[in-house]
Amino acid sequence: MTNPWRDDFPILTQQVYGRRLVYLDNAATSQVPRQVLERIILHYTTEHANVHRGVHFLSTASTSAVEDVRAKTAAFLHAPSAKNIVFTQGTTDSIHLVCSGLEDRLNENAGVLVTALEHHSNFVPWQQACLRKGAPFAVCPAPDGVPDLQEMERLLAGGRYCLVAVTQVSNLTGTVYPVREIADMTHRYGAVLLVDGAQGILHLGADTEQMDCDYYCFSGHKMLSPTGTGVLYGKTDALEMLRPVRSGGGMVDLVTLTRTTFDEIPQRLEAGTPNIAGIIGMGAAIDYLMQHDLEQIRSYEAGLIAYTQQQLDRIPSVHILGHPVQRAGAVSFTVEGIHPYDIAAMVDKLGYAVRSGSHCAQPALRIFDVETAVRVSPAFYNTMQEIDGFCDALRRVIRMMSRNSSASL
Repeated sequence: MTNPWRDDFPILTQQVYGRRLVYLDNAATSQVPRQVLERIILHYTTEHANVHRGVHFLSTASTSAVEDVRAKTAAFLHAPSAKNIVFTQGTTDSIHLVCSGLEDRLNENAGVLVTALEHHSNFVPWQQACLRKGAPFAVCPAPDGVPDLQEMERLLAGGRYCLVAVTQVSNLTGTVYPVREIADMTHRYGAVLLVDGAQGILHLGADTEQMDCDYYCFSGHKMLSPTGTGVLYGKTDALEMLRPVRSGGGMVDLVTLTRTTFDEIPQRLEAGTPNIAGIIGMGAAIDYLMQHDLEQIRSYEAGLIAYTQQQLDRIPSVHILGHPVQRAGAVSFTVEGIHPYDIAAMVDKLGYAVRSGSHCAQPALRIFDVETAVRVSPAFYNTMQEIDGFCDALRRVIRMMSRNSSASL
């Protein structure tokens, strides 16, 4: 099919090293459509002012625009109310907001359970909080990139974990987690569930009502939006559980010389001036997605990721990490005898942007007994032809590196 979305992304028309750019690093950051860029320019040229602080025209316009995005985000996530939406700087910031807000509840009988596939942002904060509080920290195994739900239930049945933190989609293997099944299990044992939606928000979307998670976190820059934007969704009682950990303007009710009271949620969790233009840009990204056929986009992406895996499987020296039942957004692999950095650096010179390294998922990589990998992460504005081109470039690099290796012997 002709890609109906590609022309909306100006950056994809440029050349790098004399070749047309093929951007396959969307798991790190997605690109931004011109509709989002135009909305940001409109904000800065017609309504730019601080929010929630003034009664003049520009301040009122900015405040209205930001609160409109809060309502759009709630609808996009199937949240019951705009009050369930907290603006943050990104997924990592959202997770820290929950982790710090709940840390006082952790103790030797109330710890945190994560999985081995988690991004460091949904692993290290919980690990460190548990260390500080002397609380148990458990890692559910994920053999071949698939979480072991029987082991997860066994751990939960022991009654020592008050919170479960899992990804919606692994940024390394693309594994899609059965979030609702995990939510039912988590709640059955009296714990709360946080879902890292950084990789899932664009490729799968998020129906928080259907998921029944207590917290859901995502970054705008993974979803066609500016960097430095993010969202923490929480059920009302789950947000009320969070102790405000940042104090400052906008989140207080009454301040005297001896005490301070805090505003209601979500404002009491949003200290200081937010990324106003970024939030407005994120609202334009939601508009962009909602104006298109999301089922068509996600069906196309599912076909694209399946095609990527199929084509990589045809290259004899390539080893794909993980074989999940459902994969979204990313395929990671290694090549016998060639370092992932060398592959990424060399295909870059041929115009292909992919990621190499640990992908902020060192425990996950150890499942496959490797330290680094190459990751290909297409989005809906990529094409099958670009995947073919990348695989041809990869074969070229493998042949060249193999010849050089043989010549050095």
